[in-house]
Amino acid sequence: MGIWIQAARLDAAKLTSLTHALDAGAAKIRNRIRERSRAASATIAAGRGLVSGPGRLAGRKRLGFAQRFEEIRTGFEPAFWVANFTEIFERIAYYGTTAVLAIYLSEQLHFSDELTGWLVGTFGLVVYFLPILGGTLADRFGFRRALMFAYLIMTVGYFLLGSLAAPWMESVRHAMGDKWLVLAILMIPAMGPGVVKPCVAGTTARASNENVRSIGYSIYYTLVNVGGALGPIIAFLVRKQLGLGIANVFRVAALSVFLMFWVTLFFFREPERSGEQQVASVGAALTNIFVVLRNFRFLMFLAIFSGFFAIFWQQYISVPIFLRRYVDPNANFDLLLSVDSIVVISSQILIAFLTRKLPAFVTMTLGFLVTSVGWIFPALHPSMPVFVLTLVFVAIGEVTQVSRYYDYISRIAPPGQQGLYMGYAFLPIGVGYFIAGWLGGHLLHYFGQPGRNPQQMWWAIASVGFLSTILMVIYDKFVKPTSAAPSAQQA
Repeated sequence: MGIWIQAARLDAAKLTSLTHALDAGAAKIRNRIRERSRAASATIAAGRGLVSGPGRLAGRKRLGFAQRFEEIRTGFEPAFWVANFTEIFERIAYYGTTAVLAIYLSEQLHFSDELTGWLVGTFGLVVYFLPILGGTLADRFGFRRALMFAYLIMTVGYFLLGSLAAPWMESVRHAMGDKWLVLAILMIPAMGPGVVKPCVAGTTARASNENVRSIGYSIYYTLVNVGGALGPIIAFLVRKQLGLGIANVFRVAALSVFLMFWVTLFFFREPERSGEQQVASVGAALTNIFVVLRNFRFLMFLAIFSGFFAIFWQQYISVPIFLRRYVDPNANFDLLLSVDSIVVISSQILIAFLTRKLPAFVTMTLGFLVTSVGWIFPALHPSMPVFVLTLVFVAIGEVTQVSRYYDYISRIAPPGQQGLYMGYAFLPIGVGYFIAGWLGGHLLHYFGQPGRNPQQMWWAIASVGFLSTILMVIYDKFVKPTSAAPSAQQA
């Protein structure tokens, strides 16, 4: 912040001339690098019989391994690799802490089931709502500054979460009360992912040549899931294998993202904008909310999709508490939560191949159905192997619908508003997270009372999924925008 203030006090004429000189020199260097990269890609394309166009290939032979490797090596700027490297550690920190958060609040801070669910759900809502504004902030201040800010804010937040039971926090807990103190601290790390997501995704777009951009997004999505798989495993190692306890899981997460602050500072360089326009202000992003709110059919679609995520996020909210309370008090709940990401990584290519000829809406609805069926198993016989099977079904349902979900939104968006609509694709994830917290907490409390069967709560969870599946079918038949139907159906 001090650097920005000092820069603002420089003489305007000197600063402008200096900036123009630096920009001109940097532009010449970038243009030479890009010309050589494009020439290399064009040579490869010509040698393999590729037809020119944005990623369209016709009547070509397959690229050999050496040519594909060279294409990838020359097709990405260093910023792409740096951003995605830091994303792995950010995801490790996020999913590691999320894996233990519900147990931390319930068992160590002794919060009620309802309060635990509400706090975790509110945290998730903020995490997945902020990318709408985080992208605007990143666009105004630059990816490098935005990433550094995000990693610093997450460092502070995770450290404070791990220090809630520390003696030096006792006076603050008494002054604010545990509920409001925990909520306030949770909002600190919640601000980080909302900035990191659009920065890394935006860097992938800007720092990739057109011929490898789709590969870039595949790398990005895969690395996110690698972090999602490693996070709970590292949480398990820290909590149990090393015997350091849950509080130190948050401290390790703080160290992870703090190291990424320094990686960003020393190695990340802002990718070129390629002529795209900068968003005017944060106020413009807030105003855009009302543009989306006027599309009632789109809002209905997002509302229905919130139902999917209301059952999807139960794996992080009610499953750990249920396992420790009713199945095994020593259950390795954090290790269990690595199942989802592992299944996603190992099955996404196969599922994409199997569903490639299905219409987009049918594929999304099928994903709803598969995930809903998974929650029936613990209602019949709750055990650790059964919950593993449930999370396999949840992951397969996720993979089935996720790519078609974003593709469908891009197709139904009005002309010129694709970017706006894609930004709001995160809303059902956040809203579903909030509903999942409220629903899971109340179901744990209700079915955990004397005289009731706790495993019956999973019938309620499955019912939410089946209801959402039915609503998807109804929406597809009677509500879906007719203008978007043909293109979406061909997806």
